[in-house]
Amino acid sequence: MAKKLTLDFLKTEAASGAALGLAALTALIVANSPLSADYFAWLKSMQVLQIGPLRMEESVASWIKEGLMAVFFLVVGLEIKYEILKGELSNPKKLAMPIIGALGGMAAPVGVYLLFSGILGGPHEGWPIPVATDIAFALAVFGLVGRGLPASLRVFLLTLAIVDDLGAIVLIAAVFSQGVEWAPLLGALGVLAVMAVLGRWRLAAAFWCIGFAAMWWLTVESGLSTSLAAVAFAAIVPVNPRRETGASPLRDAMHDLHPYVAFLVLPIFAFAKAGVSFGGLSLEQAFAPLVIGIAMGLFLGKQLGVFGAAWLATRLKLAEKPTGASWAQVYGVSMLCGIGFTMSLFIGALAVPGAVDSPQQIEVKLGVLGGSLLSVVFGALYLSVLSRRAARRNVAIGGDDVVTNR
Repeated sequence: MAKKLTLDFLKTEAASGAALGLAALTALIVANSPLSADYFAWLKSMQVLQIGPLRMEESVASWIKEGLMAVFFLVVGLEIKYEILKGELSNPKKLAMPIIGALGGMAAPVGVYLLFSGILGGPHEGWPIPVATDIAFALAVFGLVGRGLPASLRVFLLTLAIVDDLGAIVLIAAVFSQGVEWAPLLGALGVLAVMAVLGRWRLAAAFWCIGFAAMWWLTVESGLSTSLAAVAFAAIVPVNPRRETGASPLRDAMHDLHPYVAFLVLPIFAFAKAGVSFGGLSLEQAFAPLVIGIAMGLFLGKQLGVFGAAWLATRLKLAEKPTGASWAQVYGVSMLCGIGFTMSLFIGALAVPGAVDSPQQIEVKLGVLGGSLLSVVFGALYLSVLSRRAARRNVAIGGDDVVTNR
């Protein structure tokens, strides 16, 4: 059953990968067209949500980042919980592998960035930028090129990216936090506790939606990231089937929400975040020390850190490889971890001061896009070769423990 659920998710992701890429490409075209001013004005425009006495005003970009993406992190959290309790990650050593890999994938990019920054004379404050992995884009690329590869590799990538981004969220809170509003934060924790207790009984889907919305609202008011709150909420959704219906609330939620996330939430988010204007860009700025440091931190630091830590963990008997995967395939997945994109752009706006169109921010975006693009191209080409070989070998031996994104 766990295998079937994973294969269903991969089919959806393979189909949505093209939509995600198209949305990102459209954003780049619009941002460098006569519609550029309207595009950025739309993202900055303020929109109000009011329900009775409750009122919240945010920009379109913030509503997408804090609102729509909270649903994405909820689905990701649900899948991680399912895999830990019922699937691939129920083996502690299988769970240890992506966690240790994520830690290596956070440390090595910092070292690579500081190395290039020291050699080229770049600013040291950009070191947090290449730390994170963009879950959405990494999974989309894997979904497109992962035909024939073991399904356990996707779970490895998903778990690693989640740990990676949770680490980035903690980093943001520790280094860039401007203070937390404790009253709404305690309220969000209270909602979480109440839902955890009530979740022991059979609850209607509408009740879960209300609970999630209440926790989301209070988290926004507290100033913390809604992605962390969404993962915490996913942890309290029951995974075991109800005696009355035989259905699992967690599996039902995953099944119902995943198509909306794959075909609506992620493409909208890509369209909002991928728009970067290249107007007035000089060759000197394109290869500035900050650009090189970020790009190499993502492309080299990520793959070396993830793969090196994972390999060392197995040598020390602390972890096990994903089921049915080779080291060559694990290395290919490690390359995809260099797709920093959205989270790296967000951290870059905090780490390097400057307006959206300032020279410093343009260099941040160029570095993130350059490192992410290198990771996409080389990772996709490398994995597609391995995928074709694995598919041919599986057909030859008549096996069926592979991913088939059809």
